Amino acid sequence: MELLNSCEVSRGSSNMKASTSNLSNGFLSLCSPATIGESSPKIVAGDDGYVFEDVPHFLDYIPKATVEVWFFSYTQISANSVLGTVFFTSHYKQIIDLGGYRGFYSRNTIPLTPKVVNNIHKRGGTIIGTSRGGHDTKKIVDCIQDRKINQVYIIGGDGTQKGAAVIFEEIRRRGLKVAVAGIPKTIDNDIPVIDKSFGFDSAVEEAQRAINAAHVEAESTENGIGLVKLMGRYSGFIAMYATLASRDVDCCLIPESPFYLEGKGGLFEYIEKRLKENGHMVIVIAEGAGQELLSGSLKTTDQRDASGNNLLQDVGIWISQKIKDHFSKQKKIGQQKTTINLKYIDPTYMIRAIPSNASDNVYCTLLAQSAVHGAMAGHTGFTVASVNGRHAYIPFHCITEKQNKVVITDRMWARLLSSTHQPSFLSPKILAKQQG
Repeated sequence: MELLNSCEVSRGSSNMKASTSNLSNGFLSLCSPATIGESSPKIVAGDDGYVFEDVPHFLDYIPKATVEVWFFSYTQISANSVLGTVFFTSHYKQIIDLGGYRGFYSRNTIPLTPKVVNNIHKRGGTIIGTSRGGHDTKKIVDCIQDRKINQVYIIGGDGTQKGAAVIFEEIRRRGLKVAVAGIPKTIDNDIPVIDKSFGFDSAVEEAQRAINAAHVEAESTENGIGLVKLMGRYSGFIAMYATLASRDVDCCLIPESPFYLEGKGGLFEYIEKRLKENGHMVIVIAEGAGQELLSGSLKTTDQRDASGNNLLQDVGIWISQKIKDHFSKQKKIGQQKTTINLKYIDPTYMIRAIPSNASDNVYCTLLAQSAVHGAMAGHTGFTVASVNGRHAYIPFHCITEKQNKVVITDRMWARLLSSTHQPSFLSPKILAKQQG
């Protein structure tokens, strides 16, 4: 990991030198920028490196500096909050692209003004548009070079951060004086190392509304079942936290915890038990849960979206039909038939479209300010996030090597099992393997 050797100000009119950084325990240990004039570095030395007490800002040294900033984003709760804070923190004219990575070479840009960004934190989505795919490293860096852009802020999930790392390496290979800063964004909260991604709290809060609606519907009818599908392709954090916050959920199914439908200890047996005891139940399922069951019962293909992600089958519709089929078969095999009333709710796009809540707005402010201060201080090739409650600059490779997932042997999942009273759903084969 290296610091930006020379961070360009006013398109090359003045330069601010930065010293070399060190890596400590996988994190970026920040060093002070070289002293300019009579100004002294505003840092505090510690056992693990250096911490900015009052992060140096170019305006401390050059009051009228102008820096162009290029910004990229995917649709996300709180994206506008980050965008607005980046603008107001930098105090510079910024050029913002439209349409994700494709916007770099589409020439479709808009200038931001205080009037444009003043109230965007109160709106959902992102005012600069979004797209999937379109990552052409050469074209992107060519555009950065042609337009004399010297700061690039890239907001996105693990795939986007991997793209940011590639852009950073190409910029470094060409020897360009450009700072590349990332702000991790994933509603699934599946980026490792960091405490959480912005928008996660808002997503959990809105997911509770869907769970509450499902509970009201289920409770209002005999043998009512409310089924809610929440986001979470490979990580079940939204489903887990929304379940814990709601306390109305009887069963939570996530990608990290395998389950099976039929037989002793299966999902159907548990549903029958809860309906007999309570007369209703609520099930929350993450979109990536049970995909191995779908692949065995449906004709699946290895289709991918523009970002290279596997296209998942709709587990909510599939499991709804499976539950209905199970109870409709009871009469045919001589058992006492239980008539169920199942309501399926998919609030995915309702959750994604909401404005951020108060805690996320504060978090976005801290993230955006940290990113701008890091770039202004001369650092590059980093992502900014909260780690163990402290804001840190993290090298790209630390957050792109793996995904953050729910650990089902951890205390948080144990708390969920205690709240829902659901079984582990581990099949006899898995239990035998673990015991062996």
